[in-house]
Amino acid sequence: MKKPLLLLTIALMAGAAAQAQQTDTAKAIVKYKFSHIRDTLNKDKPYTENMILFLGQTASAYKSYDKKLQDAMVKKQIADQIAANANGAGGPMNINVKRNGGATTQGEIYQFPLENKMIRKESLMITKYRIEEPMPLIKWKISADTMSFGTLHCQKATGHFKGRDYTAWFCPDLPFHAGPWKLSGLPGLIVEAYDTNKEVEFKFDGMEAVVKSDKPAQAAAPSPATGMGMTVVKLGGMDDDNADPNIIAIPADAVKTTPKQYDDLRAAMLKDPQAFMNSMMAGSNMGGGMNMGGGRVVTTGTPIMRVNTNGSGPVINNPLELPEKK
Repeated sequence: MKKPLLLLTIALMAGAAAQAQQTDTAKAIVKYKFSHIRDTLNKDKPYTENMILFLGQTASAYKSYDKKLQDAMVKKQIADQIAANANGAGGPMNINVKRNGGATTQGEIYQFPLENKMIRKESLMITKYRIEEPMPLIKWKISADTMSFGTLHCQKATGHFKGRDYTAWFCPDLPFHAGPWKLSGLPGLIVEAYDTNKEVEFKFDGMEAVVKSDKPAQAAAPSPATGMGMTVVKLGGMDDDNADPNIIAIPADAVKTTPKQYDDLRAAMLKDPQAFMNSMMAGSNMGGGMNMGGGRVVTTGTPIMRVNTNGSGPVINNPLELPEKK
């Protein structure tokens, strides 16, 4: 990796952790069926994913529901294999992880309308990043057309955003000025949305109120590796940020960075993943070692652990955000 990028990596990681945004608690949860034609040569095979929107009084959080399920499955596989090798003779440990359902959306989007602030949480290898941006400004045109989604009576609006013309159906009876992904700015919850060619769709898949639990959050179970002189296994972007999933808050340990800095780091990771990981390890002063086996990676202490995962990158010639036509 080139020295300037290494210095940038170290500078970002050595800086103070991002200040915690004021937390909010979800009052309701909306589920969406997300569909995106990533490859225009295979329009009959759109990418699909189950997404979830946590709605608070002053904030919202948009995440992949499928990712949460996959992460739980992967954690169990790793924990089971570590436990099975607990009495081993030491040395490198190979852990094989199988994922069902393919890749998922890794990033999360937090919106704070009262502060005119949007924050993306992204992860590269072992580090979480906080990318702060202004709230999207979409010039919606509200029409008199109406449609019902279950018991939700909605109104139609159209607007242009990130190179696409969108139709959105919002519910003015719900006091949430939010929506899926980065779509927002209407006087009510965006229940469903799609672009003109329906290459991108957010279909309503249900809504439920959050039932507050009187039980205290359970502490995480100790890692099976604790007694082996190893640090707790952590896959990049896979750790739980809050014990209570209904808490809407940016991870306190996310590194604050700019969109350009993040894009530069991501480009470096894609170009040479192993060199990027070495830079991450050096910048964080982490002990132990790391050997990439493909796919996602872990950090460890001593002894060295190698993790092998399956999967390959998708073909994307039709990104979610398109360049604006001049």
